Amino acid sequence: MAEDQIKITSEISLETPTFDSRQDGFGIGNPTPRISWRFLYNDLSIQDWQQKRYEIELERKGTVGAYRVDSPESVRVPWPASPLSSRERAIIRVRSIGVFKGCEIPTATEWSAWASVETGLLDKEEWRAQLITGQQEASPDKPIQPLLLRRSFDVPKVRKSISKARLYVTAQGVYHAYLNGTRVGDHFMAPGFTDYRFRIAYQVFDVTDLIRSDSANFLAAEVGEGWFASSLWREGRQIYGKDIGLIAQLEISFNEHESLVVITDAEWEWNTGPIVSSEIYDGETYDRTQDQPGWKTGAEARSGTQWMKVTVLPLPSITFSAPDGPPVRATQEVSPQRIFKSPSGNQIIDFGQNLVGKLCIRGLQKLAGHAVIFEHAEVLEHGELCMRPLRAARCTDIVLSSGDELETWSPSFTFHGFRFVQIKGWTSEDQRCPLRAENITAIVFHSDMKRTGWFSCSDDQLNRLHENSVWSMRGNFLSIPTDCPQRDERLGWTGDIQVFSPSANFLYDTNGMLADWLVDVALEQNEENGVPPMIVPNVQFAKESRPPQAVWGDASILVPWALYRWFGDRDILLRQYRSMKSWLDKGCSRGEDGLWTTSLWQHGDWLDPSAPPEDPGNGQTDGVYVADAYLVYVTGILSQAATVLQFPEDAQRYLQDHNRLKQVFQEKYITPKGMVMCDTQTSLSLALVFSLFASDDQIKNAGERLARKVRFAKFRVATGFAGTPIVTHALSKTGWHQLAYRMLLETGCPSWLYPVTMGATTTWERWNSMLPDGTVNPGQMTSFNHYALGSVINWLHEYVGGISLIEPGWKVFKVQPIPGGTIRSASIQYEGPYGLIKCSWNLDDDSVFSMKLQIPPNSSALVILPKKNTTAEDRQGTLLHSGNYDLSCQFEADPWPPTPLETLFKPPARKVATEQKEV
Repeated sequence: MAEDQIKITSEISLETPTFDSRQDGFGIGNPTPRISWRFLYNDLSIQDWQQKRYEIELERKGTVGAYRVDSPESVRVPWPASPLSSRERAIIRVRSIGVFKGCEIPTATEWSAWASVETGLLDKEEWRAQLITGQQEASPDKPIQPLLLRRSFDVPKVRKSISKARLYVTAQGVYHAYLNGTRVGDHFMAPGFTDYRFRIAYQVFDVTDLIRSDSANFLAAEVGEGWFASSLWREGRQIYGKDIGLIAQLEISFNEHESLVVITDAEWEWNTGPIVSSEIYDGETYDRTQDQPGWKTGAEARSGTQWMKVTVLPLPSITFSAPDGPPVRATQEVSPQRIFKSPSGNQIIDFGQNLVGKLCIRGLQKLAGHAVIFEHAEVLEHGELCMRPLRAARCTDIVLSSGDELETWSPSFTFHGFRFVQIKGWTSEDQRCPLRAENITAIVFHSDMKRTGWFSCSDDQLNRLHENSVWSMRGNFLSIPTDCPQRDERLGWTGDIQVFSPSANFLYDTNGMLADWLVDVALEQNEENGVPPMIVPNVQFAKESRPPQAVWGDASILVPWALYRWFGDRDILLRQYRSMKSWLDKGCSRGEDGLWTTSLWQHGDWLDPSAPPEDPGNGQTDGVYVADAYLVYVTGILSQAATVLQFPEDAQRYLQDHNRLKQVFQEKYITPKGMVMCDTQTSLSLALVFSLFASDDQIKNAGERLARKVRFAKFRVATGFAGTPIVTHALSKTGWHQLAYRMLLETGCPSWLYPVTMGATTTWERWNSMLPDGTVNPGQMTSFNHYALGSVINWLHEYVGGISLIEPGWKVFKVQPIPGGTIRSASIQYEGPYGLIKCSWNLDDDSVFSMKLQIPPNSSALVILPKKNTTAEDRQGTLLHSGNYDLSCQFEADPWPPTPLETLFKPPARKVATEQKEV
């Protein structure tokens, strides 16, 4: 195609390209990163533009290369050149060439902005640094005091200007690094949580501007226990080791192609500082009388400070890994909503939002040695701080005063899940420094993923429900996807993320973080029997027995499949494929019929509301039934994954297994009329959503039975982990959309909106984590920040908002909002791989349905309107290409005999509760 035949269009532009799953291309671990770009509309009136080819310009080592590829793809296209080497930097820019519908003349976008990519250390042998630590006595009965580590170095004056300086750094523990007194980076809890038996993450920082070329330089770090040595669940302290320490390599390059390398070695010195202890579960104790304000630069403020030579240990033999996911960062600061005294006289701060992070204290001044104690908790019980759900975790920070005013203090190496903080030793009545709202804030932090999805509707309580799920995800995506962020757990339970991943993938760009976590899933999977741990990283690795568990073990297949479907990342499937096969071929403990053995206890529909508080797995639905339904389903998914990866023999084998197991399941559990064993909302929903019935009549009968069960339960939730994410989907799949709405809008306990009426600001672990009288659930396991039961928001996105994917990566997606209940309008936005998808609709008093839709360039949408008197053609939908559309139709809700719609729904929801209810 001749260049002069191409017309440059100004209606469409490209965002800056990205690399792999990273939000930036700095310090990546892949020498051939895949490239993606998204499209932006500059003129909202244009429609139907599709890319036909793309061009890439790539500059590296002073040479520019140009590449033209005939392809409609713009998501994770292959690296066009030879692989990058370690430390190599390149810049690229992209433009797309396509056509408008009905126009033969190609149009090209302007070139994108230049995007830079730079690799880290791709070979373990390139690490010259050593592991350094201090000679502390370590006892499993008490925490290890954080280390201060430092060394000075000179940059020879004969050298000319510095071209670049990079710090490659990691730790056994968690670290803060400093160069010439300035904090390097803005990460918290770095390098992150991985299984230290197999790999450790490292970070790369550009520190060029921090190097002094005319004087001495100081490289320093503070290292705390972190996940490496801190207490973890029931396993105690130091399960990975007791030698917390630093591994750092500073490389300074000069214009004359010379370099200076400063590494952690015997030249470093160590000491301890004001942080007496800092543990994840128990919090941090900070003694200001032990402060050393000049330690990062060598300007000692205290006389007599003794610095000692470090102990040098061998470099760990494990893999050094550049993370795919973003680091943990501070993302928001929350001010107190009220400061009050409890009935017993304790002073409590309410931040108005259950969050994950830490406090930031300003202006505190007390007599030397005076202790100010900060106790964190999620809820109040009868007006007092409720610590019981934290179990063994203390969640307490202590500041010991030096007598001087504390300008700013915040814990360094711990985090808490809290809404309320009880403060002892500092009150509003203090004469010298009264506690005021401006003196204390809460810093929210989590893995700094890009927000991609938003939903709202005309019901305030549903909006709060959705926002609660967002906050629970933020709190539990901290380095890894955890179950809860507050008590003595905070671990990567596989079942939780398995059920929540479709919802998570909408809310945030999870691809990098979850892909990185899946590396440990595969590494920790038992090679002999294929069983992945229920917790990843597996802090119970010392225990020999690891019984396989459906739903949890199925995460090894369903999480990578969800990532592939959502982000179009085929490489995720390829990398995890061995793990996926191993679970299915060796991990599942089977009986003679090929389904799960009946001799193994299964968690099943965990936290079914009918289960006793102290026995959350003893629900209505048989655990083996749940396991068997999942087994049939994931076998079919693995067949699809093998097809995507072009493994035809595997695809055929797993498809045959799926069909055979489906027939066995039908014979074992389903009657000819479509009734199922257990006869619960969960058993019916699993069979419907996993397509386990043999005929349309069975599906119809099962749908009617499910509808009857929902009515019989008075529209209250009767499902746990397995049933909750899919019960509304099962209702909608069988035409009971209005019943799904009615169930969703129920406020009695148990229901999705019951916690909202109780003032919840995150998703609870139990449907009744707090009882109506304000008493906390008596069960030993009670959390107020779990995302699993918030998985219903996926139904909000697909049926209320109305968008769902058809082709992987959102190349083609479906738009089919279905109004219902008391909802009169809804709006949804998703920043997809191709660009912004927007859909908003309104239903007026005359039942006219109006919808505005935006489809990004280079993608398409199958649009199905909720028309009155639909034809077969209407039900199939219309394929619309990129553009902006205004659509409307006359709407009529699905008939619902024998209950009239006007009597089915309660009056419009009252204003959402903003405070936790108290008695």
